[in-house]
Amino acid sequence: MAGKIPDLEVTARTGTGKGAARQARREGLVPGIVYGGGAEPQAISIPFNVLLKRLKAGRFLSTLFNLKVEGQDDVRVICRNVQRDVIRDLPTHLDLMRLKRSSVVSLFIHVDFINHEECPGLKKGGTLTVVRPEVELAVTASDIPESLTVDLTGLEVGDTITISSIKLPKGAKPTIDRDFVIANLAAPSSLRSADDEADEAGAEEAEGEAGEE
Repeated sequence: MAGKIPDLEVTARTGTGKGAARQARREGLVPGIVYGGGAEPQAISIPFNVLLKRLKAGRFLSTLFNLKVEGQDDVRVICRNVQRDVIRDLPTHLDLMRLKRSSVVSLFIHVDFINHEECPGLKKGGTLTVVRPEVELAVTASDIPESLTVDLTGLEVGDTITISSIKLPKGAKPTIDRDFVIANLAAPSSLRSADDEADEAGAEEAEGEAGEE
């Protein structure tokens, strides 16, 4: 089941329409609407600085939030749209959609790597090169994993870890329809340098033989 879902604290907004929205903005708030989930739409507002910080952190439109409104039960939501000022590119309105437990959403899930001490490739001086620290998955709202786990046990230098080698939660699937690379075990830098020198020497020798001809 899901790990910690971040809270998104908002306040219920009594007034609706353009006038109420302008008043909210004058008070340092960004107006918004919460809809879906079999309930009536609700007008809300969120502090401008709080929303701006969330937006700058990234992935706002693909993050599941635990919406908290004083006096109401918490509900899971995902942002479907953030309207911005066309000149200053600052948020002016947001649309949040309630999710049922059976709803399918696309989210970026963090990848954890375990058992470094059981990895022969690392013991030999290899380097774990992480290509994708996060993977976008289509998952049901009731089964969002806290992270994906890659077991490094037994992996050697030169091995590649792809999405097909990771056990995904039930019903989850990658949004990319191919077996993409998550990480690989690169050779030690000293070995890479030796290989580069050998390649250069081989190239010089070939050039010399070509010149003699």
